[in-house]
Amino acid sequence: MKYQILTLALAITMTIGVAQAQGTVYTGTPSSVAPKVFLRGESKGVEVPEMRVVRKNDILTVQSDLYNNDNHNLVVYYRYRWLDVNGSQVGDGEAWKQILMMGLALKTVKSIAPTSSATDFRLEMNVADH
Repeated sequence: MKYQILTLALAITMTIGVAQAQGTVYTGTPSSVAPKVFLRGESKGVEVPEMRVVRKNDILTVQSDLYNNDNHNLVVYYRYRWLDVNGSQVGDGEAWKQILMMGLALKTVKSIAPTSSATDFRLEMNVADH
């Protein structure tokens, strides 16, 4: 009986340890973030669980967390489109950037607005199989 209790306690401890090691379980792009994301094609399991926006020295800085909720590696092409108070694009636009998203991985991407006239943004993404 003592052996069974010890085995059960060990199994529970290991389960808790695995859950803590895996970290947060993401359940999709929240409705507060979704209007800021413009997806070209299918997401193929890539979510944007969080965005952080800061204005430093009158310039917007954005950090976006991207999460691949699939076991397969994916290539994500992304760029930020900066907008002024009227919704018009500010500047020439960023070049597309490419990152490899490993299965079940979280990556943070960052960008800084080109001018102080940028008051809003959109994160544009295109997801491809690796």
